[in-house]
Amino acid sequence: MRKLVVGLFCLLFLQCGKDLSPFGGPPEISPLPPRIKPEWPTAEWKVAKPESVGISGEKLKLVSDYAFLRTGDETDRKGRRTDALVVIRNGKIILEQYARNFDQNSLHLTWSVSKSIIQALYGITVKNGLVKLDDPGYYHFEPLAKDEAHKKITIRHLLNMSSGLDAEEGYESGPLKSSVIAMLYTRGRKDMGQFCSELPLRAEPGTRVYYSSCDTNILSAILKKVYGKEAYEELPYTKLFAPLGIKEATFEQDGSGTFVGSSYLYLTARDLAKIGYLYLNDGVWEGNRLLPEGWVDFTRTPAPGYKTTPYSEDLPQDNYTSHWYANTGVPERGVPEPWPDAPKDTFAGLGHWGQMLYVIPSLDIIIVRYGDDREKTFIKNDFLKLVKESVVR
Repeated sequence: MRKLVVGLFCLLFLQCGKDLSPFGGPPEISPLPPRIKPEWPTAEWKVAKPESVGISGEKLKLVSDYAFLRTGDETDRKGRRTDALVVIRNGKIILEQYARNFDQNSLHLTWSVSKSIIQALYGITVKNGLVKLDDPGYYHFEPLAKDEAHKKITIRHLLNMSSGLDAEEGYESGPLKSSVIAMLYTRGRKDMGQFCSELPLRAEPGTRVYYSSCDTNILSAILKKVYGKEAYEELPYTKLFAPLGIKEATFEQDGSGTFVGSSYLYLTARDLAKIGYLYLNDGVWEGNRLLPEGWVDFTRTPAPGYKTTPYSEDLPQDNYTSHWYANTGVPERGVPEPWPDAPKDTFAGLGHWGQMLYVIPSLDIIIVRYGDDREKTFIKNDFLKLVKESVVR
């Protein structure tokens, strides 16, 4: 009888040591605000006038003017080289504009926003019980079993860009020094997950945040082992894109048939906005939960490795979470919000040369911006400030 009482106490009050928040304890973020009844864009997005959803059309024009400001001609395209801009409020498109022969049906390279889609696939995979965040990676991907140090790398570490692998992300440093160049284009392109897993460690897994495309492509390779090659080939299309009504997408693969999750997903601007809308609605789509409860909070919480990443090695300033970015700052380490004039609950998927997916829960706004930035004149904070100032109610 005593054992039964103790067991019931453990079950009801202590959960026998089980973490009731499956993705890492109470998040250091504000809760998602309640939303109006969603307008599901599975078939297509509804279009509305800005004023009908509490946006000043005049001020929204300033957002467009900023994004498409040009100082050159069609040849040199000097200025802010925006290819697509879509702004959605309350589930309706209120601004949509394109340039350089792109339109609403054009697939566009998302670059590293692809990483955020890999994270969504992990949410689906975790919800279905096929992996756990704290599984060591080598449970599912043998190349990570090369030694005891590599065996410590977990799926959570990889999602938090805290694997400790000694990758070099600099595109400009050339293929001899840059592991990302070597991975994508030279000696690693035949099997990117294998190539990255063979890198030595620079730090104890989980203790240091370092943005690395290698972490993502190991995650992509793990998914192939978890699902098997045939199911994996259909994974993004059947488990994520189809429920959202995304009918066209291109996801390139490496020489081994692994999706290049770090970089090479192509989507229309409207369809990328659907990914943002899934996260705005806490992982639920048309009443069906695609991502597990707590996953979006995990997405919005800066990586724990910030707390131990050494200052001497350029502490990351971009509030990286789990393959997304937050606007929370990391106050205990003196890391500020990356977009101080945007709402604090803003989070984003971001990619090379100005690919952007912003989700702003408190304003019920999603923004997709595609571009071809070379001059670095598109300042994210200035742009988001204009978006916020367009809201009148």
